[in-house]
Amino acid sequence: MIHGNCLCGAVSFTVDGPLGRATCCHCSQCRKQSGHYWASSSAKENNVTVTGEVQWYEASPAAKRGFCPTCGSFLFWKANDEDRISFSLGLVQEPTGLRLESHIFVADKGDYYEIADGLPQLEKS
Repeated sequence: MIHGNCLCGAVSFTVDGPLGRATCCHCSQCRKQSGHYWASSSAKENNVTVTGEVQWYEASPAAKRGFCPTCGSFLFWKANDEDRISFSLGLVQEPTGLRLESHIFVADKGDYYEIADGLPQLEKS
């Protein structure tokens, strides 16, 4: 089971079930919301239990982004037509047992850094 919470502790979550791959997203929306690129994993939405209020922002017609309305922590990303929800790895209590597997949307990455960890780099997802 994975446990996580926002910076102020007003929102916490648990994930009980299989996890998706751990990735770093370099798309312009993740970079703008997180301040850099965003490391996340995912799970089926019915395996995620959230305590506290999550504010949702409709980032595009295809997806929304959840954050804590108190401290602003970027918590979740959810595609409207999927039964999975992504959660920020920076919020998860260790040990996670996860390892990054790839970088996605690298075509949008910032010009101020290089990706040099040897993991696969996908132009899209």
